[in-house]
Amino acid sequence: MKDAYDDKLRKQYALRRSITDYGMGVFWILLGLAFLLRKKFNVIIAGRQPDWTDILAGGLFAAYGIWRLYRGYKKNYFRDN
Repeated sequence: MKDAYDDKLRKQYALRRSITDYGMGVFWILLGLAFLLRKKFNVIIAGRQPDWTDILAGGLFAAYGIWRLYRGYKKNYFRDN
């Protein structure tokens, strides 16, 4: 009986974590795209023109977002000892 309850809790926890990973993955990818496309749309933030650091930051943000999506897909949140 306790094992079934623990299994249910683990599944609920994994579902919450995967939904969070999907949401954060989409957020980081969109933020990365905003930085990557900032030069194309000539958006000036805080009086600063787009430069190479925007491309670097956008690439890192997008890569992190892809990793978050992958982690949400795999749902490997528990260590099996």
